[in-house]
Amino acid sequence: MSFIFKGAGVALVTPFVSGGVNFELMGELIDRQIDAGIDAILPLGTTGEPCTMTVAERHDVAEYCVKRVSSRVPVITGCGGNDTRECVEMAERMQDCGSDALLVVTPYYNRATQQGLIAHYTAIADAVSIPIMMYNVPSRTGVNMTSETAATLSLHPRIRAYKQASESIEQLARDARLLKDAFVFAGNDHMALAALAVGAMGVVSVAANIDPISVVALTRAFFAGDMALARDMQTRVATLSEALFCEVSPIPCKAALEIMGYTVGHPRLPLTPASDEARRRLTNALSALGINR
Repeated sequence: MSFIFKGAGVALVTPFVSGGVNFELMGELIDRQIDAGIDAILPLGTTGEPCTMTVAERHDVAEYCVKRVSSRVPVITGCGGNDTRECVEMAERMQDCGSDALLVVTPYYNRATQQGLIAHYTAIADAVSIPIMMYNVPSRTGVNMTSETAATLSLHPRIRAYKQASESIEQLARDARLLKDAFVFAGNDHMALAALAVGAMGVVSVAANIDPISVVALTRAFFAGDMALARDMQTRVATLSEALFCEVSPIPCKAALEIMGYTVGHPRLPLTPASDEARRRLTNALSALGINR
């Protein structure tokens, strides 16, 4: 069974300027990722702040990313939400933009039952012809997709991947065992190596926005059997990740990029700019890891 990608994907930030999206900088960030060897670009996930973007902005970001990437790596575009009808419409839009696949988070706030999750994902998968990556992040959505539910959904011919961002390595291992025809990806940078060790196909990384070379090196070392290098890279990535989650993501990630000289702008309300303490912590972490630009 084919898979969407293998290795390291970046959950791309959306750079903002007054009144909209900074597409010129977005292009620079995309090229930086591909030059570092990233295996997939994922715009409009949690890190990309789609919840505070208009439908037109999300459409334009997806269309721009597809054109800028120009088939160099897969573009897996976020189109999740808590209204199935709207998610279906957005999925169709993102498919029309040329996305290679779709990232669909579990519905938030509504707190669907497991049967509700199956119905939600099935409706979206039935409406499109490109692959879907399910996305489980209980800390944000208030609902945890069970391994059994994920396994049931993986039988759908278009549900081909699963981004697992729960904090349970036991659940991720069970997912990897049960999902026969869909591939599991770590959704937490600090768990990337552990996830790979129990059968994950890669990682969807926030830290790659800051240090794509190390995240790529981690996955490539693992698949090459160089466990010493993989462990070293995991330590480095986990150290960075700890700083990047000192406040609600993507607040620290955008602050770190600003410290590095990328004017990505502040996150949109209700998220606020990083505190002075967070910026000090990020500055110290970047300095200790030798990350500048």
